[in-house]
Amino acid sequence: MNRTAALDIVGTPARLGLAAVWLISGTLKALDPDQTYVAVRAYDVLPRGSIDIVAGVLPWLELVLGVLLLVGFGTRAVAILSALLLLAFIAGVSQAWARGLSIDCGCFGGGGAVEPGKTAYVQELLRDTGFLLLAAWLIVRPRTLFALESRLAPAGRT
Repeated sequence: MNRTAALDIVGTPARLGLAAVWLISGTLKALDPDQTYVAVRAYDVLPRGSIDIVAGVLPWLELVLGVLLLVGFGTRAVAILSALLLLAFIAGVSQAWARGLSIDCGCFGGGGAVEPGKTAYVQELLRDTGFLLLAAWLIVRPRTLFALESRLAPAGRT
């Protein structure tokens, strides 16, 4: 097996794993929009009018990112958007922790205020950093197996 084929194999679970993250988190948020609003509001950083917009758009953005990664279309661009979104999530959790807020991130549904001492900031930040590493891999090396974009690329270009 040559190096290119090996890298394609390594990138495939990165792409599909990140797709699963977005599809699961987006679905859980879309199924409970009221709780998504509560989770976004709990971060206490957005003006009230922006909370509605973010809570309304976020599940659908995550679902679109997930579908595009699942089919392998626009992988590098989607990975860049994923990385930016994950950096925003990391910043949000970090600022909540630094400010002493007691919240659940709402990353996979739920979210909002929790009892002091019931936060999981370290685990949330480590998990999101892991997801960020998947996105970083796909930014640097977007070519993967079973990707729609590889079927659409002109011969000799991938």
